[in-house]
Amino acid sequence: MSAILWPVVGRIVNALNAANGEGEYERAMRLIKVVEEAGEASAAYIGMAGQNPRKGTTHTPADVADELCDVVIAATVALHSFTTTPAADLTAKLDTVARRLAAPSPQVGDRR
Repeated sequence: MSAILWPVVGRIVNALNAANGEGEYERAMRLIKVVEEAGEASAAYIGMAGQNPRKGTTHTPADVADELCDVVIAATVALHSFTTTPAADLTAKLDTVARRLAAPSPQVGDRR
């Protein structure tokens, strides 16, 4: 991930904390924001695919990518509410996924 990600996310978290506090309600709102942004990404995809006959094609792949970036940012902001080491936790998760990808795939009938 970009070297700028965590410093900027830290600034966002600090600004949100100053404006809204850090209670359980705010924690929930930050998690819900991830879902909201994912919905916007889905809506952009629907618009890109032209799946609403009344509206036609309303979005581009760049619009979908932009909304997905918002999902990533919202998720990293929310992650701060659930751990004191968000960067390390994300890195550990990425390492786990990388190891899983490097492992041989189980064959049909294999009971691993």
